[in-house]
Amino acid sequence: MTESVNAGIQSQFGAAASAYVTSAVHASGPDLKAMVEAAALTGAEHVLDIGSGAGHAACAVAPRAASVTGIDITPEMVAVASGVARERGLRNVTFQTGDVAALPFEDCRFDLVTSRLSAHHYTDPAAALREVWRVLRPGGRFLLIDCIAPEDAALDTFFNCFELLRDSSHVRDWRGSEWLRMLAAAGFEAQMRERFAIPLDGDAWVKRMQTPAQKVAMIRTLFAEASLAHRRAFDLRDEPWGLSMPFGFFQALKTA
Repeated sequence: MTESVNAGIQSQFGAAASAYVTSAVHASGPDLKAMVEAAALTGAEHVLDIGSGAGHAACAVAPRAASVTGIDITPEMVAVASGVARERGLRNVTFQTGDVAALPFEDCRFDLVTSRLSAHHYTDPAAALREVWRVLRPGGRFLLIDCIAPEDAALDTFFNCFELLRDSSHVRDWRGSEWLRMLAAAGFEAQMRERFAIPLDGDAWVKRMQTPAQKVAMIRTLFAEASLAHRRAFDLRDEPWGLSMPFGFFQALKTA
């Protein structure tokens, strides 16, 4: 099952890799700034960025780190991320392919691990968190930013439904409470630092993932028929159509 899902992720994001270089949501935004500030790097740290995508998080922290390693399961994403780093003149950043659930690094290698806007694709998030804990040194930190589902079951279902329609490689947008439980189970002391609601243009959102027209029509119908509670929860807009995506920013500490 994991191999088939990973193959789906590689297929989806391989075709869409270049679009993520210029995507405003991924290239900038208040969450990226918050992650850099929370990292509080001194220049001596070795950083790992998992699910790197087009490399925006890795490149953002690089000027303040000793070294940054980015890992992504999609070779095309690794290629575009490497290109972004070269264009910015960042010589302390490298990218490689790999699975977040089986990181190819020795124990206690990194001072900081980051994950931004990719964890909803992790086929086994518990395994990924155990791997993050393993490669962090004692006292190291994990900064995680991802879409988070509402705690309300109906809103959670609605959210993951339209996310899956847009992107067939989507696994799950977890609730904030679920992330905190999973982080604690992996051995971390964790907290949610901040929440963000980032407005998205509907056309750009589906175009970036090359969502088939039939599924775009299904999403539009789902939005048009949404209840008032659903419309308010995701700030659903008609013309121009769009939504606001809820994100959570978590900080986790490896204490032992």
